Amino acid sequence: MTKTLYVGNLPWATKEEELAEAFSRVATVHSSRIITDRATGRSRGFGFVEVDEADVEKAIASLNGTDFNGRPLIVNEAKER
Repeated sequence: MTKTLYVGNLPWATKEEELAEAFSRVATVHSSRIITDRATGRSRGFGFVEVDEADVEKAIASLNGTDFNGRPLIVNEAKER
């Protein structure tokens, strides 16, 4: 099973590959995506990472509040739409 993590406070220039790489150090990453503004195509400063369910707590504990390209990440379990 997989779970989706919300990742906030991302730098505007962050790429999906960078986000996946950061999480792959502590969890098995299945996918990552950065949410962009429909009108401008610019990052909205948050995204989602899909990881193994067993890795959720470890990923949150390891990465929440850590520095990512000059900004402290906000990491928690994503809420359903």
